[in-house]
Amino acid sequence: MTINFSQFFQASIPSRVISISDPLERQYYIDFSSVRGSDIIKELLRTILLSSDSPSCQLFTGHIGCGKSTELLRLKYELEREKYHVVYFESDKDLDIGDVDVSDILLAIARQVSNTLEEIGINLNPPFFTNLFAYVSNALKIPLNITRFELSVGIAKIASEAKHSPTVRQQLRAYMEPRTGGMLDAINEELLQPAIKRLQEKGKKGLVVLVDNLDRIDNVRKPSGRTQPEYLFLDRGEQLKKLDCYVVYTVPLTLLFSGELLPLTNRFGSKPKLLPMVPVQRNDGSDHLEGIALLQQMVLARAFPNLNAVKRLERAIEVFDAPETLDRLCRISGGHMRHLMVLLNSCLQREDPPIIRDTLESVIRDFRDEFTLAVSDEQWKLMQEVHARKTIGEESIYQELMRRLYVYEYRDNQGRWFDVNPALLETREFATV
Repeated sequence: MTINFSQFFQASIPSRVISISDPLERQYYIDFSSVRGSDIIKELLRTILLSSDSPSCQLFTGHIGCGKSTELLRLKYELEREKYHVVYFESDKDLDIGDVDVSDILLAIARQVSNTLEEIGINLNPPFFTNLFAYVSNALKIPLNITRFELSVGIAKIASEAKHSPTVRQQLRAYMEPRTGGMLDAINEELLQPAIKRLQEKGKKGLVVLVDNLDRIDNVRKPSGRTQPEYLFLDRGEQLKKLDCYVVYTVPLTLLFSGELLPLTNRFGSKPKLLPMVPVQRNDGSDHLEGIALLQQMVLARAFPNLNAVKRLERAIEVFDAPETLDRLCRISGGHMRHLMVLLNSCLQREDPPIIRDTLESVIRDFRDEFTLAVSDEQWKLMQEVHARKTIGEESIYQELMRRLYVYEYRDNQGRWFDVNPALLETREFATV
């Protein structure tokens, strides 16, 4: 059986998120928990299962592109097997990530929850939103055109207008922000609590909301001087955690290095769960053979989803001209999932398998050159320090190194450590600082 090139290409598209609940896509999933230091999804799951009837609010973070969405969908799958009703959504589809407030997030959650409830025949009519729709129609002149009351349809229309119009967004906030307390009460008492009761009648144990992609919100500063992530999760975090259901928010990785980790932990009752990179080396510079082997399986599973790990390796020569080419691809990614797929997909755009080493090296050069364009002299010097010490400081400049994916975080039995993106380690600039 030869490689289905079209299927292989589609499976390697970098933006593709693997949904483990789909039996076909489940074949692409590789469990990296054994090399990431812990099974973060198991910890999130156990917290929900052991919380009984008490709502819990957890934070989940990691580098953008490290596989958080795929892991959250794994959490959704596991929770649904435990008979929970799970609402998963990508918040950046509802929100302008450059300008977000708490009322925007609460509105998005209300929309997504109501939408999934309506899909299974649970229709609720919270008076708070009836009043909100009346305000929007009369004051903002936004026609909702709802022939029969559907909560999710009305909120979707409002959210769309607000996302694409700063003027509408500010007018809506002027109405909603002073009423945030009332909005929270309404969501809890008029939406979540009745929904949970109806869900339990259908045999469900509870309601879980997984809010993905909030880690992508811009790090802009508010008039108070706080960054947008600090404002949302520290200054307004008390409101975000007050929903009467189980919630998991993704949060920007920079919060862990802003000097505000202790206040954040106190606010939410536990530290954010961090999904680190898959290690290709150990802290001492030696090869991390298990990490490399799992990354190889991630690549080969895209080509041979129906085969087991051993059979995939036996047929690797059909995908790469030599085992060393596959090894090179995995090492240069630094264990960053999306970068691994970017490099693989770029190779497939240039030629059919087997991918030759020269093609891969050309793709790596282009990838590396794009990274170096925006690196400042100060950042090169700091990266030299990170590479030598395997640690970072709390200053904002280090946050920027993490945000731009110049530096990665890893975890092992000895704890956390940091290193420079392998693509940058090979540059002339890094070598000559």
